[in-house]
Amino acid sequence: MKRTILHVAVIGAISMGLSATAFATDGYQLVGIGQYAMGMGGAVVAAPDDPLSAAISNPAGLADMTPQAAFSAEIFNPTRKTNFGFGEIGSHSNIYGVPAIGWVAPAFGDGIVFGGGVYGTSGLGVNYIQPNTPLGTVQAYSSITFMQMAPSMAMKVNHHLSVGASLNIAAEQGSFQQTIGHTSPGGMGPNGPYPPSTSYTGLNLASPSWAYGVGLTLGALYKVNSMVTLGFTYKSPIIFTPMTWQETGEVAGSLSNPVTGGPGQYSGHLNYPQQVALGLAIRPIPQWLISVEGQWINWHATMDNFNIYGPSWSNGASSVALPLHWNNQWVANIGTQYNVNKWLQVRAGYTYGSNPISNANTASNLIFPAVVQNAVTFGSTQKLGMGWKLTEAYMHSFANTISGTSPYYPYASENASATLAENSFGLQVGYDF
Repeated sequence: MKRTILHVAVIGAISMGLSATAFATDGYQLVGIGQYAMGMGGAVVAAPDDPLSAAISNPAGLADMTPQAAFSAEIFNPTRKTNFGFGEIGSHSNIYGVPAIGWVAPAFGDGIVFGGGVYGTSGLGVNYIQPNTPLGTVQAYSSITFMQMAPSMAMKVNHHLSVGASLNIAAEQGSFQQTIGHTSPGGMGPNGPYPPSTSYTGLNLASPSWAYGVGLTLGALYKVNSMVTLGFTYKSPIIFTPMTWQETGEVAGSLSNPVTGGPGQYSGHLNYPQQVALGLAIRPIPQWLISVEGQWINWHATMDNFNIYGPSWSNGASSVALPLHWNNQWVANIGTQYNVNKWLQVRAGYTYGSNPISNANTASNLIFPAVVQNAVTFGSTQKLGMGWKLTEAYMHSFANTISGTSPYYPYASENASATLAENSFGLQVGYDF
């Protein structure tokens, strides 16, 4: 059975100016943007409450907000383990920062507002090294920095209906590698001593490359009455320019039938998937909110194969496909909030997402372990007076593992596996003008 030398996915870090990040719950997408959304388990399509949760999840919610701004800072702590077939190892990076900022203000007449923000929204990255295998030293790395700006407009059509739209302007920086290294010892030559040297086999696209993309979010909120609100959001794909790398040569394909590429420019597209979300928010009593949401994410359209285009692949093809074979994902979120008094709100949430990566595709996704399925969240807000408020949230995603045949079979002595668990804590400061 053929197994590729590099089964790589290029997703990684999302933040504004931070690299090698690793954020994931729904595939490689964060549960929510901002600490209100996080505390609600991401169930905010029918119940956005601040500019951060509205602009990214349902821009129609901006129409119901007073002028305000919010800044969020989150510490994200993923635990990642993998087994290439030679024993389990852990990733060498595990603490990341995720900032976000959003705002909303009146514009262009009654009932029309302008808002938006700049966010980190999704991603995944790992950094593995395993020496002394039968093939040499395995080194595996993936990272993308992803930043998104979402200028938004919203309008209150009437007392029941609000609509909104966001222009998603995004930039991603990608670098990745999965190689086997062989070190030759130094010695004494005819011209004197020479140092040790290392040669690599595999794909090594570790030089960061930028790509730029654009997409659209459309949203609607319909207030049936004072107790019930319905929400809808459609996010178009974000289409990116290609990432490019200048390299001296690459190796892909299978162990038994490698495909080599010569020196020159390599490139690949990594687009962001379209998605649809429906939500229902209910207030049994004025101080108690229950919000539920269902979401569909079209990962298969963007993460089935990642095609690497090279200058001169030895098989004569213009590209080599890295077969990731992600499935589309269904996500269910539920969140609840209770107003304890005039200055304190508490909330909790739960999210479940079907695993987009099957056990059969473990070997293709060892450096792309977006496999967690269940997460719980908790949060609170304190209204401090004079327009200021402070919001905190905590998330725990329970560990999940996929396993299958090693990409280095028959040299591997064990099955391959990938495990991911996550924790995050965030703090958000808001101000109502």
